[in-house]
Amino acid sequence: MAKRKKSDGVNEKVAARRAARKAAQAANAAGGASGADDGGRRAFADLPGEADWVAMREVVPAATATARTNAEYGSKDIVVASLIPGMLPALHRTDGVIMVALQTPSTSGDPSRDVAAALIEILDTEPGTSLDHFELPGPGPRLQDVLDTEHPFEVTVHEGFDFVVPDGVDPEPELKAALEEFAQLTVPTVKVPGVEAAYWCRMGAREFLRWSRTEDEEQLLDALARLHAKRESGLDADARFIGAFRSSGLVVPVWELARGTEAEEIEDLLGPYQERLVAALAVDEPLTADERRARAGIVSRQVTLR
Repeated sequence: MAKRKKSDGVNEKVAARRAARKAAQAANAAGGASGADDGGRRAFADLPGEADWVAMREVVPAATATARTNAEYGSKDIVVASLIPGMLPALHRTDGVIMVALQTPSTSGDPSRDVAAALIEILDTEPGTSLDHFELPGPGPRLQDVLDTEHPFEVTVHEGFDFVVPDGVDPEPELKAALEEFAQLTVPTVKVPGVEAAYWCRMGAREFLRWSRTEDEEQLLDALARLHAKRESGLDADARFIGAFRSSGLVVPVWELARGTEAEEIEDLLGPYQERLVAALAVDEPLTADERRARAGIVSRQVTLR
């Protein structure tokens, strides 16, 4: 439940928007088109930057991106965060900035619905409000119903979580210590420039690339299998393909890089790899025996996250 500050009077626009939302929720409960999708499959489909939505939800510890609600929900600029310290679903900063988180402790199975519900609840609160208790929602508007889908989704990766504090504000010592503690627990992550939804990270003494893809799952697995069978699935001789995981309907291939590789060192590798992958995706012939074995190995190691 959001902690709200009291205000005098009733805002007619807010009241009208609340009424519209209740009507939409009633329609969805009766079988409307905006209800929960199939177990979160392609939960962020039709949103700009779908692959980045998935990456921020699963592999990027500290990042923000810009978004905007549509006219029905006030045409408000918002900030989407990978995670808000305290595992808050949403926050209305004291400077008026509205933030919603993608990584939260629990989920109904439809991330788009969950985030939309948190966003709707925080929209009408006053600055200084946090949503610190949130019950999983039933059928209702999803992000695709709430956001302006023409507004670009531009991701910024941060080293820590200072983005929850308004610019120019010195946080209280307790909050500052908590932010520093959260930052120390994060995996160093960098968005590879010039490439959509590709993220380098360092885990201990090892470096990896995790690349969220929007191709059809079966076709992408076939293409990866074709490359793997030809020993072309690595980014280069020192960056080997180690598998993939699935989240929100997308496949996220993973490569282990040569020890000590930095993010900027792999940017030039991804263009040529993309060309090889596109060529493999264009092949419509049945898989060969070697390719089927390669695909079976990839699938056997595949993990579905949430």
